[in-house]
Amino acid sequence: MVPGMEEILRYRGRIITASDIEFIRRLIAKHPRASRWALSKILCQAWNWRQPNGTLRDMVGRGLMLQLHRAGHIQLPPVRFVVPNPLGKRAEQRRKPVHACVDTMPIHAGLASIRPLEFRQVRRTAEEPLFNSLLDQYHYLRYRQPVGEHLKYLIYAQGRPIACMAWSSAPRHLGPRDRFIGWSAEARRKNIRFLAYNTRFLILPFVQVDHLASHILGYMARLLPEDWNRLYGHPIYYLETFVDPGRFRGTCYRAANWKVLGPTTGRGKDAPTKKPNRSFKEVLGYPLTQDFRQRLGEV
Repeated sequence: MVPGMEEILRYRGRIITASDIEFIRRLIAKHPRASRWALSKILCQAWNWRQPNGTLRDMVGRGLMLQLHRAGHIQLPPVRFVVPNPLGKRAEQRRKPVHACVDTMPIHAGLASIRPLEFRQVRRTAEEPLFNSLLDQYHYLRYRQPVGEHLKYLIYAQGRPIACMAWSSAPRHLGPRDRFIGWSAEARRKNIRFLAYNTRFLILPFVQVDHLASHILGYMARLLPEDWNRLYGHPIYYLETFVDPGRFRGTCYRAANWKVLGPTTGRGKDAPTKKPNRSFKEVLGYPLTQDFRQRLGEV
């Protein structure tokens, strides 16, 4: 074995060796006045550790350095300040929810009579609180802040919000999906960013319009790749979601030509015993290109 090349740990798909740790030690020594935040940026610049849109992956860098610090491999400078925890703030907001008021007059109509629909991507806009509030009020899973790359859509008809859709980065490991695509573990690690996961889909309860849900799904399959590429600088080739068969049949997804791929194992990433710790879900997928397997299988 080449000296310094022994594997110490793996972090976000990167093998960290003894020589990497020595490099980080020298980097810390070279910048004695730098904060942990600044050191993570310097490390990411040195390793060219960037997101697909070119932004430094400094949060990932901070996570790696903190893990090495806690394991005793490096010595980070003392914490200079504590960043406010937005999760804690959201928990406080959940205890005292502020729900938006919308027109709840029932809509019973044919799809043609309320078209054209207006699709608004509302992440980082003034309408994002309305989106969050509607999910929190009317979706059975409530609102949960997405992590990683994500987009949020409000769908309007005749000036009124009638539906919400949330999309985020896809789960890293999903057996039915991985077998359907047929990619290797290396290809999955490299190309998982080309998938988008539908985390929430809500038709507001006072809206009764036949075929509305499948129509929205069909339109989103054309709109989402354009918005994703514009915001994150890379395409997406495949969409996926979970459906709880105890509550829903997934009829609208099937009508929009999504494929039922099979059940989950009922295990989350926090199931170290490999025993089911949550309800089973059906996995559904929707390829956006005919050559999705070739694109996603490239290494």
